[in-house]
Amino acid sequence: MQILRRLVFAFVFVSMVAAPIFAQDKRPEQLRMMTQPELDVLKVLLQQERDWNRGDLDAFATGYKHAPDILFMGGSFIRGYEAMVANYHKTYPTRETMGQLTFSDLDPKVLDGSYAILTGTYHLERGKKFGGSADGVFSLVLEKTDAGWKVILDHTT
Repeated sequence: MQILRRLVFAFVFVSMVAAPIFAQDKRPEQLRMMTQPELDVLKVLLQQERDWNRGDLDAFATGYKHAPDILFMGGSFIRGYEAMVANYHKTYPTRETMGQLTFSDLDPKVLDGSYAILTGTYHLERGKKFGGSADGVFSLVLEKTDAGWKVILDHTT
């Protein structure tokens, strides 16, 4: 029984102490000291990453401001929340086409109390028959709204 207790304690200890250390290794950009507003901006994108990897495009889209004047720039200009969501559903119709998304090199900068920019890179891992893997860079402009920070301009290459 004593051995079992020690094993349980060791498991809990590793889970609580070592797991956050390993998680930090995956995102070294998060190790620098950030202000609370910068962390709040970063949380938007990290939540979008989790939503995407769960296959939930509608939850992913909640990181954007639900407004007709938001702008998404990729291969073309897409204006407005509804058009952007429709484009995501058209481009990524299945869980397999969505693949696994990873953001890195994240650098949030709060410009003032109402606006921020966030730059970074992305990697989309998926099988060749579902479009193949992709990498690129992005810059986002976010606005602080009553619902929190929301993307109002997304330029992704």
